[in-house]
Amino acid sequence: MGVEPVAFDHDGIAYGAALVRPVGTPRGAVLILPTIANRNEAMDRRARMLADAGFVAVIGDFYGARAPADFDAVMQAGRAMMADTPRFREVLNANLMAARQTVPDMPFATIGFCMGGKAVLELARGGADMRAAISFHGLLATDCPASGAIDPVILVCHGDADPMVPRSDVAAFEAEMDAADAAWQLMVFGGAKHGFTDPASDLRDNPAVAYDARADRQSWSAAMLLLDEIFPR
Repeated sequence: MGVEPVAFDHDGIAYGAALVRPVGTPRGAVLILPTIANRNEAMDRRARMLADAGFVAVIGDFYGARAPADFDAVMQAGRAMMADTPRFREVLNANLMAARQTVPDMPFATIGFCMGGKAVLELARGGADMRAAISFHGLLATDCPASGAIDPVILVCHGDADPMVPRSDVAAFEAEMDAADAAWQLMVFGGAKHGFTDPASDLRDNPAVAYDARADRQSWSAAMLLLDEIFPR
């Protein structure tokens, strides 16, 4: 199952997404918005899992040709991007547009991890045309809450022990979704920390992140159940 490059330009910067196709006729497409570290093996694995389930999977690119060379610089760049919500949404919409142009006339859902989890919610808040927004351990706070109705179905898979998302952010998110008349679901895992879907979280010297096999397994099952409802076989 090969990976195809997806090149696109935005605001004078060259970006490089990646696409994995299923065997046979796809039943839909999914844009994967990655962690702050951008595309890596964990995101490639999710793309292959989606392709095995019958979806075209496109892994987005946050930074393009200006991608920082080391981890500290990546963290700084990612935080700066998330702090500028209008610019952040422009980059996200450019990724979604490039994905659509690669597989035209195909309905899209989005899933995201960590920074990508926040990203799919920002796309939904901004009115992007997509069927679903699925967030795994994503940040929930925003300085640009939805001003109108949210159309895509929202699934947020959240670790209750994630220190990056206090319970006050969860309550504010719930109120925002209700005000936007969204079809939303919040799946909370007690004891799970940030990064609970990635086994490599346990290799990082960071007490805020940890892998949680139960949360990983059950959150992915919930995401696939939602995608099965939206894109029936």
